[in-house]
Amino acid sequence: MTASVTPKTAQSVPAFCEGIQHFGKRSPEFEKYGQAAIGKGQAAISSPTDPAAVYQTRLAADALRYLTLHVTASKQSGHPGGFASISDAIASLIMLGYKNLITEVGHHAPGFYSTVFMDSSLEAMGIKTVTELGDRFRETDGLLGHLSGQVPGLLSPAGPLGQGQHFAMAAAKLHPDQLFPVTIGDGGLGEPYIMSSFGHFNTIYPTITNYLPILVWNGFSQEHHSIVSTYSNAQMTAYWSGNGFAEVILIDAKDYDDANQSGPYVDSTDFSKAQRLVFIQAVLEATDKAAKSAMSGTQTVLIVKQLKGSGVHKRGSQSHNLYPGDSLEKDYVVKALKERAIAPEEWALVRENFERSHGGPAAQTAVTESELSLSDLGALPLSEFEVGTADKQVATTAMGFLVAYVGKQDPNFVVTNADGNAASGINNINQALKIIHPTQDDTYFQGPKGQVYEPLSEDACAGLAAAQTLMGARSLWCSYESFAINGLPIWQTTTQAMTELRRPTPSTICLFTAGALEQGRNGWTHQRPEIENYFAAMMRNGNIFPLFPVDANSIQVCYDWAVSTKNKGIPITASKTPLPIRTTFEQTREALEKGAILLQETPGERTVVFGVIGDMMLIPVMDAARALNEQGIGSKVVAIVNPRRLYRPSDVAWESCAQADGGFLSDADFAELFDGDALIGVTGGASAMVEPLMLRSALPRDVFAWKRGETAASAGHLFSLNGLTAEKISDRAIALLG
Repeated sequence: MTASVTPKTAQSVPAFCEGIQHFGKRSPEFEKYGQAAIGKGQAAISSPTDPAAVYQTRLAADALRYLTLHVTASKQSGHPGGFASISDAIASLIMLGYKNLITEVGHHAPGFYSTVFMDSSLEAMGIKTVTELGDRFRETDGLLGHLSGQVPGLLSPAGPLGQGQHFAMAAAKLHPDQLFPVTIGDGGLGEPYIMSSFGHFNTIYPTITNYLPILVWNGFSQEHHSIVSTYSNAQMTAYWSGNGFAEVILIDAKDYDDANQSGPYVDSTDFSKAQRLVFIQAVLEATDKAAKSAMSGTQTVLIVKQLKGSGVHKRGSQSHNLYPGDSLEKDYVVKALKERAIAPEEWALVRENFERSHGGPAAQTAVTESELSLSDLGALPLSEFEVGTADKQVATTAMGFLVAYVGKQDPNFVVTNADGNAASGINNINQALKIIHPTQDDTYFQGPKGQVYEPLSEDACAGLAAAQTLMGARSLWCSYESFAINGLPIWQTTTQAMTELRRPTPSTICLFTAGALEQGRNGWTHQRPEIENYFAAMMRNGNIFPLFPVDANSIQVCYDWAVSTKNKGIPITASKTPLPIRTTFEQTREALEKGAILLQETPGERTVVFGVIGDMMLIPVMDAARALNEQGIGSKVVAIVNPRRLYRPSDVAWESCAQADGGFLSDADFAELFDGDALIGVTGGASAMVEPLMLRSALPRDVFAWKRGETAASAGHLFSLNGLTAEKISDRAIALLG
């Protein structure tokens, strides 16, 4: 149904509407229900059955669809279709006073931008009109194609599917008095992570129910029907019930259709005007019921079944994306905009409700718009071991004592581990903080109360830990180096958001243990140090700081520094094998500032410099230095603890980070550490970690690094299989010297 269009006049059009090309005639209901349903001084409508609230929710849904199509067509790109099918529920949430909105669907970004535009949140970034909304969409320092950390009023980033629920659950854990709705796309429901992470969380935290998944069940994915498009309503209800949701509330637009639409998925905007209001009221009531159920201790899901693209330019997967040519002048875009057009007075009414909802614009009232209060940790109880003592120490265990201390001081702190803390030499964390599990068993230090989250899913572990930090709390994700790759997508999304975030938040810290060189008999399945290539690439982002402590002293200082930082991603990689104490606390503090420290210098006629990453890797390098010394060749063994500091400032996008860290090793200090007659970068992991040495040094140089995993009887055997032996290292050093 096409609304007739009225001419724009300067007197009747609110200033924020500048850029709207099509206005409809004022609805007859406006004469009776033209006063804001959210009254002055209120934060929500009084009742979901109030006729004024129902009518104004319909206006809000039309406004959101209009803006979503407008903003995407203004750039002839972007994704309007998915959000269009859930606009009625988003409008209902706002009218009911809920603004801590999260999504799992990055493609819904233009709809969420439209939502925070309507409550004036985007004015905080200089977007005051619809023209500016379109101008800033998909532009640098504007509204990114997918949700980011820099947009006022929006709680979380959204990119790869299967992530948004982590942010909702973490926020619910930290803010038990507020509701956190999270929209889940039915295309994304094919990802295994979503339901498994809900399942873990529901089991471990059964009393935390104040997050509300909202399934956007529109039948289509990006380029085809969604994987769950063939489910019946009964099957979909059973699916969620079988995954722990005690209350499943499903609203199917088909049940309200009076336009005789074919197929199981229909468009409510094609209903008669009266029936649209009936449907809107049903969505309002269902949303209200679901929200109250979630807030009262019941695991609840709201499912809205409506055709993808409802109310925009196309339907089904064809509504997913706009292409060049899909402009604001395109005939079918113009037609869709006119169908959603509302009168200037109605735009003003929607704005008034949206601004009052939740007590004010989301940019001022959403939980992420202010820093979460953190417990004071005081000074961490570091315990310095004597250098050169015969007693070897396990680095991870030394860090575990500090982690336990942090947990005792900070009740919000959580440690996550999929493969078990005990297996990583940090069972002391379990002993002190307890594994959270519904079964009480003191043998395993587990019970219903605790701070250690141990589902057998790296995604669930990384997700909760990273999401906690983005929401303002401390956490630690522990993982075997080899398995961490399965959790890195959510961690990467979070750290990227931290570079853009408008507020300081604790850094997201990881401890990666049981590296490849310790996993001989397990074979290549447990030997995947190529994960370090991932971090090496991310170091250029500006806020990623992989740390490689040398020993049990070094790891304590690394963790002490990490928990004091903001908006960084800090993976700490260390062995669970007892190793010698080679450094003092002060040496690691220097290494954190400069990137590396001189660990050993042996005089000789010529000098080979070894830049070494890793604790176990020092063993063959020290042996190689001794072998060279026997031939009169000098050496310097430089332990690289913080490789990000070794880059040149121009190599890294550090200046664009919200909490910028511009600390880099100067050319003079680089020369002091790494000058000699030849240079060899040595790592038991990926070669990319020593890239800064190769970039900055002009010496004859080479790299020794991990090649591949294999079943082996010992670490020494794995060294040999990868060519990381003292003999090969010393031979190459001699060859470089010519």
